[in-house]
Amino acid sequence: MARICLHGYVSGKVQGVYYRQSTQEEADRLDLDGWVRNLDDGRVEVLLEGEEDAVRELARWLERGPDKARVTAVELAEQPLQGITGFIVRR
Repeated sequence: MARICLHGYVSGKVQGVYYRQSTQEEADRLDLDGWVRNLDDGRVEVLLEGEEDAVRELARWLERGPDKARVTAVELAEQPLQGITGFIVRR
């Protein structure tokens, strides 16, 4: 299967609800590379890279997030592979 890269933004109640850490845990479980970080406007920004099926699975997970999150929108766009290794929470 081909590797793909998705970059985008998650809106809603996604800060202060364990969203970034949960995203990292899901990415690690799926063996994905990339990063996640909070933005000043209340959104979360993500970059996901890996096998297409796994990336798409995490993209679907982003739509609900952890239990306390209330996701209102997920905007993801495919972009060229970045060659990132590992998945981190950016500060």
